[in-house]
Amino acid sequence: RDYKCLKALREGEARQVHDERHIVGNSRAMTTVLQHVQDVAKQEITCLILGESGTGKELVARAIHAASPRKDGPFVAVNCMALSREVTESELFGHEKGSFTGAEEQRIGRFELAAGGTIFLDEVGELDQDIQVKLLRVLEERQIERVGGNKPIDLDVRVVAATNREMKEQIAAGHFREDLYYRLNVFSLELPPLRERPEDVPQIVEHFIMQCNSRMGRSIKGCTKPALEALCRYSWPGNVRELRNVIERAFILERDNKIELGSLPADIVGSKSAQQTSAASVHSFPPGTSLTVAREAFELDYMQLVLRRCGGTVSKAAKELGIPRSTIYRKFQAAGIDLKNL
Repeated sequence: RDYKCLKALREGEARQVHDERHIVGNSRAMTTVLQHVQDVAKQEITCLILGESGTGKELVARAIHAASPRKDGPFVAVNCMALSREVTESELFGHEKGSFTGAEEQRIGRFELAAGGTIFLDEVGELDQDIQVKLLRVLEERQIERVGGNKPIDLDVRVVAATNREMKEQIAAGHFREDLYYRLNVFSLELPPLRERPEDVPQIVEHFIMQCNSRMGRSIKGCTKPALEALCRYSWPGNVRELRNVIERAFILERDNKIELGSLPADIVGSKSAQQTSAASVHSFPPGTSLTVAREAFELDYMQLVLRRCGGTVSKAAKELGIPRSTIYRKFQAAGIDLKNL
């Protein structure tokens, strides 16, 4: 059974390599991500992928594997959040026959199945404290012991982990071991949310339309201009995963050869564009307004838009704007704007 499972994993990886290496996006942020993927893939080091849910962390993990010397080995993905506390150790490290009630035969765990390849621990921040201790030992000693066993088993596997949690906060709250964090975070790769790279939306939409055409036997030739504009101005809280779901939904509803506004969800059709909002504020200046006054007003409007997009987090907004945090505080204080009300 275990041999068949391993064979299926390898065959599945061989079929999926092309698609999973094709990470879509030409923005500056994604160009940097792709360069880091190539850099870290060449090195036998543990990698931690950070990013919001739906940003494509598993896609990046598979790209790292596909570009590494281990590409011919298996890629084993484990969703740590989906594992119950009672079975996590057995799932990861395997168990011996009779080691607990119901263990009627020996079972090979995910780490052993990934031998010669890569194991991807998704949502690693959700692991129970007891398992964190065992995982730390595995990373340090490169050995595992099956549940109920007493014989160390050497490992030849690369570990790539991912989380959507703020790990420093998890550590401070006592939910995640600091020593394990540093063992996982030999090299970190942070994926930008889709709202921070709207210029990539048309290319991603085209990519998903091609996939859906192939899978569903359709021949949809893109989106109408109003539909594409609506997709580009939406903030995408669910990131690329949400965009994929929207395109798949549109394929079910659309009867024409292009995706129309009517095939998109109402919240996307009704969203306002940051560019439209900014343009409206520019044209609202009365005649005789000096360039200095207009520039200052535009800066305040734009900083407020970015702050709302970043959930009110000043440090994130300052990073996106390319200015110090003190500048945001100073300009808002001078204008009498309360950050708490944004």
